[in-house]
Amino acid sequence: MGILSKVTKVVSNIGGGHAIDRNKVLAPTGLGVVNPSTPGNWSSIRSVPVLHEPGYVTKDEADMLRELAKDKTQGARQSVKAMQSLEKIEQADATVHKAHKKYLGVVADGELTKVRSNARLARKLHGQRPAYTHMSESLQRAEAVAEQRIQQLQQRIRESY
Repeated sequence: MGILSKVTKVVSNIGGGHAIDRNKVLAPTGLGVVNPSTPGNWSSIRSVPVLHEPGYVTKDEADMLRELAKDKTQGARQSVKAMQSLEKIEQADATVHKAHKKYLGVVADGELTKVRSNARLARKLHGQRPAYTHMSESLQRAEAVAEQRIQQLQQRIRESY
């Protein structure tokens, strides 16, 4: 839908009705968003199983774990950087969302002011209707009197010739 069709779409507010759906207002802004209704799955990360019993390891196992630890440490650094970037993106999205809702609030306030002004003018114009009716009837009477006098004058002129 283009911006012009969005701008020109009109919905009447006659009768004080509304289309504010509480479920839509409180709906998550995206799939998988964490909130009290969808708290997530509480998952975690575990790269190696927990050792529940003490035991010995071989040199090869120790070397393998040391190499895995280096890889996981490097991966953790990159994961932290990625999470920090995702946090900044989420904060930016929230900032834009908040600013947009504030803008829509200003639009709604402006619309109410405009419609209230229209209603005030309509009441004033309805109040003037009796005066216009009176003036119209007065003009009709004046026109009828003028027509009658003109006809009388024309009759006199005809009779005098």
